Amino acid sequence: MKTIPRCLLLMACLAVAAPAPADEDLTITPDVVYGHKDGMALTFDVLKPKEPNGAGVLFMVSGGWYSKWREPEAMAGQFDDLLQKGFTLFLVRHGSAPKYTVPEAIDDVRRAVRYVRQNAERFGVDPQRLGVCGGSAGGHLSLVLGTTGDDGNPKSLDPLKRVSSRVAAVVAYYPPTYLEPWTHPDSRYYQQFPALRFDPKLADACSPLSQVTADDAPALMIHGDADKLVPIDHSQKIQAAFEKSDVESQLLTIPGAAHGYRGPDARKAAEARLEWFEKYLLGDSDDLLQLSR
Repeated sequence: MKTIPRCLLLMACLAVAAPAPADEDLTITPDVVYGHKDGMALTFDVLKPKEPNGAGVLFMVSGGWYSKWREPEAMAGQFDDLLQKGFTLFLVRHGSAPKYTVPEAIDDVRRAVRYVRQNAERFGVDPQRLGVCGGSAGGHLSLVLGTTGDDGNPKSLDPLKRVSSRVAAVVAYYPPTYLEPWTHPDSRYYQQFPALRFDPKLADACSPLSQVTADDAPALMIHGDADKLVPIDHSQKIQAAFEKSDVESQLLTIPGAAHGYRGPDARKAAEARLEWFEKYLLGDSDDLLQLSR
């Protein structure tokens, strides 16, 4: 049996393994360039079902803020339920640790949202029907997008930064939500994950728990109560903050589950993810406009 490096466990088991949809039912556009940094391209893959419903879901490919590349065909199976329901998937890669830190990864995924919105017609999605999801570091980045979305800066010299980064729904598996304790050199997380080696003064800006406001996107957190890598209190605390700010939110607790799900736990999480996106990305267009404008 192949051994999985510990840092990659953060990306494990977001859905039940399933065969990729038949080729005639899925169009894959790999390596769409949404930006550049240090002479390198930032890319995402597009998975478009045969009968798209007009909504798009950006999946944050991130574990330990390391964005591993895999063939999109190999990843398609974990989104089979979403694809069958017509959601177009965007598999977003950001600048990876150890070269890049959390604040830089956040900048990258914000840019990805802006790019998809700016090119929504090209991708066949409604710019007001964009959701985000991910697990662990990817869940963290998803919640950052949901809590810090903006309307764009009309004065920016970069045309893409004039475009909104708001999203209409978030699903976050076992997400870190407050990073300040992890940014100190004596923290085991600081030692284990190079992306956390940034100025602690930036920790609040990078922590979705510190950024909750009433205009945030509806958010579903899915967390196992036996998770020892990212304890469930990360999701419990942000759920309480969402409730205090009257943000549509829910915490689904998976009893006995640790960091990553298999079997019935994975199916339960996937069903909740699909239900959340159907509710908040396929609803009334006027309501969606208020959420993601």
